[in-house]
Amino acid sequence: MALLFPTLLFYLLSLPLLVLSKSTIEPCSVSDSCNALVGYTLYTELKVSEVAALFQVDPVALLNANAIDISIPDVDNHILPAGLFLKIPTICSCTDGIRKSVSTRYKTRPSDTLSSIADTVYAGLASADQIREANSITDPSVLEVGQILVIPLPCTCFNSSDNFLPAIYLSYVVLVGDTVPGIAARYSTTVTDIMNVNAMGTPVVRAGDILAIPLPACASSFPRYASDHGLTVANGSYAITASHCVQCSCGPGNLNLYCTPASLAVSCSSMQCRGSNLMLGNVTAQATSAGCNVTSCSYGGFVNGTILTTLSTSLQPRCPGPLQFPSVVPPPTFVNPDSFLAPSPSPIPSQPGGAMPTPKTSFPGTFSLPGVSPASGPAGSTSQASPIKQLNHFVNAINVGFFCELLSQEGMQQDFLIAGNGFQFMINDAHL
Repeated sequence: MALLFPTLLFYLLSLPLLVLSKSTIEPCSVSDSCNALVGYTLYTELKVSEVAALFQVDPVALLNANAIDISIPDVDNHILPAGLFLKIPTICSCTDGIRKSVSTRYKTRPSDTLSSIADTVYAGLASADQIREANSITDPSVLEVGQILVIPLPCTCFNSSDNFLPAIYLSYVVLVGDTVPGIAARYSTTVTDIMNVNAMGTPVVRAGDILAIPLPACASSFPRYASDHGLTVANGSYAITASHCVQCSCGPGNLNLYCTPASLAVSCSSMQCRGSNLMLGNVTAQATSAGCNVTSCSYGGFVNGTILTTLSTSLQPRCPGPLQFPSVVPPPTFVNPDSFLAPSPSPIPSQPGGAMPTPKTSFPGTFSLPGVSPASGPAGSTSQASPIKQLNHFVNAINVGFFCELLSQEGMQQDFLIAGNGFQFMINDAHL
């Protein structure tokens, strides 16, 4: 009996370590990559450029991902408030057999420790042990000032789809007070979907866990030889591409990717559709007795410095209503959980008539857009259960069985679209 309780204590203490995992793990064995998002909460006031440098992303791409107005002068130096939640765009690749982003580098400062870098600077997106392993650090108590560290950020691809629909995945760090139903409501998804994606046996989370949250998205169909092949834009946001020449948006009316010229102040290749006078993003509609003739000039990808455009004509039952653009907000100066932290809107049917918002355009900058690697995820199921979690459940069962066997041996009992820059809209009144 004297040996029973130390043994029980050992197994009870070991169970949480075996069962609980910090983040979703997506096994992989190929060299493809995908667009992903990382949820980040600012630990202190930071400039837009400082946040961008922290994750090695284009400041314009960062602002676009959060639908923040990029036309404001000197927006790169705008100071963002502590506690602000941002979606950070990143490229999710396959490294060491699992999905993660390893493009982020951090330069250590005086008084930095692996724990402070992991828990404070990067808000729990990586653990001290993960940073130590990623950088082959033998003595974590000794960090040199100015040392460059790789920060492995959690991310998932899951074939860029969720329930066979286009999706982009957000890596979300669970906060104190968060619940799975609350997170599901915030991001317009279901508890079941979150549990399936994250291979959860029960809808129970704890602060510090990292969940993969599927966000509805607009997927591109650019050719594989395009540098922005695989571009995916989350609903309610924007993306910048083609060397800052093209801005694409998603929603809120539908999940069709829509791209327009991003700026007239930079040197860009021609954005006019061949064989027409329409420019990129232009749409014309002409009502006839047989329906509505709709002609559009669409973006087809960025190839060798050239912007590809596609001219298409279709006969539709009725002319489309005005195109809705995602709402754009000014750079925030304070944290407002009821507005800025609200989820992206769900796709809703477009409503005809009403004021037509104009999409914001970017400006020339000194930052280059990170290259987008080809994304050619394997076909199959839209989400995969983590084998690590499955192993944890198996080990948990073994531990519980052993624990019950000990109790038994001791004799114990236990109860245990028509808008944009330069759009044209033509209606033949005679046929209305």
